Amino acid sequence: MEKIQMTTPLVEMDGDEMTRVIWKMIKDELILPYVDLKSEYYDLGLKHRDETDDQVTADAANANLKYGVSVKCATITPNPARVEEYKLKEMYKSPNGTIRAILDGTVFRTPILVRGIDPCVKNWKKPITIARHAYGDVYRNAEIRVPGAGKAEIVFTAEDGTKIQETIFDFKGPGIIQGIHNLDSSIESFARSCFTYALALKEDLWFATKDTISKTYDRDFKEIFEKIYEEEFTDKFKEAGITYFYTLIDDAVARIMKCEGGIVWALKNYDGDVLSDMLSSAFGSLAMMTSVLVSPSGAFEFEAAHGTVQKHYYKYLKGEQTSTNSVATIFAWTGALKKRGDLDGNPELSDFAMKLEKAVTDTIESGQMTGDLTLISTLPRTVKLSTLDFIKAVRVNLDASLK
Repeated sequence: MEKIQMTTPLVEMDGDEMTRVIWKMIKDELILPYVDLKSEYYDLGLKHRDETDDQVTADAANANLKYGVSVKCATITPNPARVEEYKLKEMYKSPNGTIRAILDGTVFRTPILVRGIDPCVKNWKKPITIARHAYGDVYRNAEIRVPGAGKAEIVFTAEDGTKIQETIFDFKGPGIIQGIHNLDSSIESFARSCFTYALALKEDLWFATKDTISKTYDRDFKEIFEKIYEEEFTDKFKEAGITYFYTLIDDAVARIMKCEGGIVWALKNYDGDVLSDMLSSAFGSLAMMTSVLVSPSGAFEFEAAHGTVQKHYYKYLKGEQTSTNSVATIFAWTGALKKRGDLDGNPELSDFAMKLEKAVTDTIESGQMTGDLTLISTLPRTVKLSTLDFIKAVRVNLDASLK
């Protein structure tokens, strides 16, 4: 077939370890044979981030703002062991945190449902979408190791020189302190994104924090959500037949386990990070979840919601066969291509992306899947495929749908 043409580039952010290997397989087998790919490429592999003092991460995020659509591979957030392994100049911050701070907005994560992969929670009948704030909290924190006895204080100095000061703790010995922040403007964008997304899906919106304990930080989130809902979305939600409610995060977790799904669950940055992993695992696999960051300016960043699959990468380096699930990474590509097609008025590109997604689900539902899924599948017969063989099986189904 003649390759599908693109009019506007998308931003391509390459990554690390096994997902970087999969990234190339997906491009070679499922994208480049069919699409005349136009992309602005950024290497976010840890070595190149170190070579550029992590400037490449900021450059990639700003390119996303310029072009409107990006697709990102999983990347390493270095800890002390990684600093030693890669001989890094410093322990760089999370590249996702850097990108999200520049783009702001909200990360929406939704499980990919396929026949034969049943949720662990038996009453979940519909997807549950996590709406995760993409700014602040521990991802933009400041930390201090306290060497010994002394007083820790939090101080805000206004432009006119006036100060607000409060004691954090009187230390009698060594310890640690951490400072986090957020912005009302970012929380407002987060709230509007969540209400708008729930309206588009016609699904109830839940928002959960712990304002009974965090009486200023979390309460600020709660009050901003309530204000925007009352002023801008009450009538729209009534017309759509959906509801919004706030509850404490521990109560929300209990309710989630008993609901049927079909809701949007809004959470702060770190809460959304943790609970989206729980949700994806409970629905089947960390590699079976879509993830898209939507910025207030209308930029979209599509990525897999999991890490770089380090153990599989070490096996790959030894020449051993791996069976790594590539579904979330494939769906990151399809999400970006579909959005690029929609924004550019290019239905052929959007249609191709949807056919590729169906080829993936058809492959799994036929019993051909990676090892993580064979362990939990309820299909009567399954075949465990290697990393590359699964992608090639998807290509067979894709070719059949394009004839």
